[in-house]
Amino acid sequence: MQHSDFVHLHLHTQYSLLDGACQLDKLMAKAKEYRMPALAMTDHGNLFGAVHFYQMAEKAGLKPIVGCEVYVAPGSRFDKSKRSEDEATNHHLILLCQNHKGYQNLCRLVTAGYLEGFYYKPRIDAELLEKHCEGLIALTACLKGEIPSLLLAGKTSEARARAGWFKERFPDGRFYLELQENGLPDQPRANQELLALGQALDLPVVATNDCHYLNSEDAKAHDVLL
Repeated sequence: MQHSDFVHLHLHTQYSLLDGACQLDKLMAKAKEYRMPALAMTDHGNLFGAVHFYQMAEKAGLKPIVGCEVYVAPGSRFDKSKRSEDEATNHHLILLCQNHKGYQNLCRLVTAGYLEGFYYKPRIDAELLEKHCEGLIALTACLKGEIPSLLLAGKTSEARARAGWFKERFPDGRFYLELQENGLPDQPRANQELLALGQALDLPVVATNDCHYLNSEDAKAHDVLL
């Protein structure tokens, strides 16, 4: 039996507080059952479970990929004002560690999110990303990511400019446009727009699942958790 070709790169464990329902022990068992060679953990705004996850994945014979779905402030992380009702106070971004340097940088980013950028959520900003991007891989995240949001709002040139910014900060193929299939009404259009953007800017795409629970029958329990 072959290894599964698919590896989860966008996954929320029990450490995505009041949001993720993947318990680590059951998660490892499921990944082994599907013969996945590796597994990422990308909890919301924190690395609370990183050490626990790393140790359990190694024990299960899986390659652990430590990451985080960070919240990025639209302007400065020090700006704690919301200018209008429909304005986002943050955008989502997936960051994955390539190496030890990346892990150090991710720790710095997450810490600054709590100590400097906290406004409803722990937020970083473009300035911090620029400073601490070495050793990290970036993915555009879900529909709440900056680039998918701009594309869905019809702001194609802005989305293109932002994608160019990320491509410069995360060179050597370290920036990916993230495609998902989740049943949300806006997702197919976002996927089409992201594919077009990828072709225009020569950016790679990656398929993820924004996983919050393990089995389809867990959906109701996840709703209760939310």
